[in-house]
Amino acid sequence: MPKSPETAPAQALLALDGATDQLALALVRADGQTWTRDAPGGAQASATLIPLLQALLLEAGVQGRELAGIAYGRGPGAFTGLRAVCAVVQGLALGWERPVLELDSLALVAEAARQQQARFIQGWVAMDARMGECYAAPYRWNGSVWQAEQAPGLWNPQDLQQAWGPQMPPWTGSAQPLLAPEAAASWQAGGSRAAALAALARQAWAAPAWKDAAEALPLYVRDKVAQTTAEREAAAAAVAR
Repeated sequence: MPKSPETAPAQALLALDGATDQLALALVRADGQTWTRDAPGGAQASATLIPLLQALLLEAGVQGRELAGIAYGRGPGAFTGLRAVCAVVQGLALGWERPVLELDSLALVAEAARQQQARFIQGWVAMDARMGECYAAPYRWNGSVWQAEQAPGLWNPQDLQQAWGPQMPPWTGSAQPLLAPEAAASWQAGGSRAAALAALARQAWAAPAWKDAAEALPLYVRDKVAQTTAEREAAAAAVAR
């Protein structure tokens, strides 16, 4: 069973996310101090994640067993990055006997947009999911945390635009290349992804739903994670026409 917030030390919270081709790491302390790292992810995630988090803990002067717990981006997102993050979180949380906190990786994008454009407090996040599809969900900022108004899902771009209707809602994310030219993102989620992760982790820490380390699992909304050679060739031929 996970340790409760009352019995777990509350000095700091470590947060990791690998849902995109960028790794994001953050360490937030109860006194308000924050340390972050943005780094290349994807295939490099499994090799670089542990050295990066070790450096982050060293810089902050925090030992693993001093953490309140470990927060992680559960997805949806890139298969390789999600697997690497969850494996590391499970191993560290078990070794340090710390609980874990789930974070919504699409809400992280919404938070990044809010940090860049304070007026983004309600809208959709639509991320390129490869294979001609999008990960998407609508979110609303309630003044203290992001709330998903619909569970994150895998969308065909045409179906997503049909769901949006003629009055396109505000949205942010990396799905622009998959959508029609007129479907430009309303808000850009620029800046540091790790800074957005730090804010999202702090929001979750304010009212934590702790879980056992064994429950640090990715959120998969797609069963198939790669196209066959024939499917890739067919897609390339369709684009070339």
